Amino acid sequence: MMGQAGSTPTVAADVAEAALLGGRVRLRQPVKGYRAGMDAALLAAAVDAKPGERLIEAGCGAGAVLMQVGARHPGVALTGLERDLPAAGLARENAALNSVDDRTTIVSGDVARGFRALDLPTFDWAVSNPPFFDDPGALRAPAPGKMAAWMADDGLKAWTGFLLKAVREGGRIVVIHRADRLGDLLALLGEKAGSFAIRPIHPYADQPAKRVMVQAIKTGKAPLRLLPPLVLHDRTGAKHSPEAEAILRGEAALNW
Repeated sequence: MMGQAGSTPTVAADVAEAALLGGRVRLRQPVKGYRAGMDAALLAAAVDAKPGERLIEAGCGAGAVLMQVGARHPGVALTGLERDLPAAGLARENAALNSVDDRTTIVSGDVARGFRALDLPTFDWAVSNPPFFDDPGALRAPAPGKMAAWMADDGLKAWTGFLLKAVREGGRIVVIHRADRLGDLLALLGEKAGSFAIRPIHPYADQPAKRVMVQAIKTGKAPLRLLPPLVLHDRTGAKHSPEAEAILRGEAALNW
């Protein structure tokens, strides 16, 4: 997935620490295998949770999204679901490292079992960066450490079904995914949600979008809105466009 600035020295043989949001967040994550990047930063920036609200992330990995949401929104209760036990352990470590462990719960479990298996009350927000592929034939096999992050064993439907069950009526679902799966996302989420807002994510202004961010409101009835795109890079030689850089540093958000 798209890269992110801010990597710092290794803290263990197989774990390195990265600085996110301009140093406001410290994140320990594996040296090899899946490492959180731009997608996690964008997903966190698209959350506008208020103090006292509750948010769950499906497939939280080492907690990159949760830690950034926690830094951006004090007073929001954070829950992460992760089936990979080492990743879940890192997420708990990162919650303590960033002093949000008093409002963070990491649950070891599988999206495929559904939200009801967690025996939790519904949330105000449910967010996810689902694995981008659910057809092994569509992707050259990634490194073993990245397989779970890239390949959805149970298909996109399992992820959207989990998110729909996880939020209360009027609650918000936010997903970042491949742009070519937009039709599938709208069809699957549209079974119980509406009031869609869509923001295309373009690598350059003159190239097609590769990512898309979708917000849906459970039982929402408002017309679909197609928002201005976010362009990640320009041709000036800078690593990121000014807007993308501001998001990475925590100086701007992705408003809906």
